[in-house]
Amino acid sequence: MRLSSAASLLVCCGISLCAGSLAPLAIKDLSLMLRSGCWAEAVEREVAARHFIGPIDPEAEKALLQAGASQTFVAALKSGAYAVPAADLAAVQQDLAIKAERRAAQAEESGRLDTLYWDQLARQRAGGPAAAASNVLAPLVKGDLVIAKNGVLTPYADQAFEKKKLIGLYFSAHWCGPCRKFTPELVAFYNKNAAAHPEFEVLFVSNDKSAAAMQGYMREMQMPWPGVSFDKIAGKEGLLKYAGSGIPCLVAVDTNGKVVIDTFAGTDYRGPSVVLTELDQLFGSSAGAGQAAVAR
Repeated sequence: MRLSSAASLLVCCGISLCAGSLAPLAIKDLSLMLRSGCWAEAVEREVAARHFIGPIDPEAEKALLQAGASQTFVAALKSGAYAVPAADLAAVQQDLAIKAERRAAQAEESGRLDTLYWDQLARQRAGGPAAAASNVLAPLVKGDLVIAKNGVLTPYADQAFEKKKLIGLYFSAHWCGPCRKFTPELVAFYNKNAAAHPEFEVLFVSNDKSAAAMQGYMREMQMPWPGVSFDKIAGKEGLLKYAGSGIPCLVAVDTNGKVVIDTFAGTDYRGPSVVLTELDQLFGSSAGAGQAAVAR
């Protein structure tokens, strides 16, 4: 479920607090929570509230211990202390099956949109330069964009943003440990791909608690992309509708505002690194499609 305001995002940081979904936790969820920097005690409280489902084989046990779980916690999981109550198990399994089908349908639709997007981009490149219409997000942020230069936030040119065809909305905050861990990865990805893919841009939508914190975050991480001015974020419902139930959250949208790749699959938190992996694949496909179009 999407959240409609920046304040809603303050509630959580990462998968451990995607409390909009009360589905029981599996091994992959627990491992991700622990690797993302969540305290072991917080993870134990979460699984006590939501229960645990699935077997624990030796490999899974080893992964949990390496991620920071205690021997006592793992033993409790294996004993069934956190298991879904027997009376609820059938309903939970049915719900998980429905969600799995939904994720498969979403993945198929995402793949269809990916193909349409890159086919369109290849046709545009093959046809040479043309006057391009601005993306649908540009009017929402016109006059409200800033970028860090020499540690100071300065206005960012609207005209440059209007030309972008693929925009990665980055919902993040300095107070969020997993965000601080992921942001350097995003900076490296951006610096590697920006020149070869001028149609791509990242837009930072801060979930910091003050303008000073946002500025400090952009400066510390040397973010090379623009952000929405802190005092303007609360009114940007057209952007905030893309935010998932936890951060860090990276959502790639096309020029029409359609989601191409998302950190979330429904209520399931895939993580922003997955988005970068899929963007890498798309950029590779784009290069091949462009060459094929020119060859014809």
